[in-house]
Amino acid sequence: MPAGGVAAVFDAEWEYVLEQAKRSKDLAGVRDLLQNWRHHAYQELREPGAYFRVLATAARTQATRRAPQGSVSAEEMRARIDARLAEAGLAEPGRR
Repeated sequence: MPAGGVAAVFDAEWEYVLEQAKRSKDLAGVRDLLQNWRHHAYQELREPGAYFRVLATAARTQATRRAPQGSVSAEEMRARIDARLAEAGLAEPGRR
């Protein structure tokens, strides 16, 4: 889908979040949306079409109930996170 497709998804989410913020008088949803989309926008700049490729991969994974080729296990991901936190001096490995 072209970049306009990504913009249309953002616009729809933006309108929804703004309506929720008007009703609740709380901007937390607006902040969360902008934080989330900041990452999507950066990735789209680097790799156009990345947003919809991620969605397609997620849909395929849900349909087949199998992780994509090259995926790492939850345990391996936790070990990588723990190692990086320890390297940065932010936490002890294994602690959550």
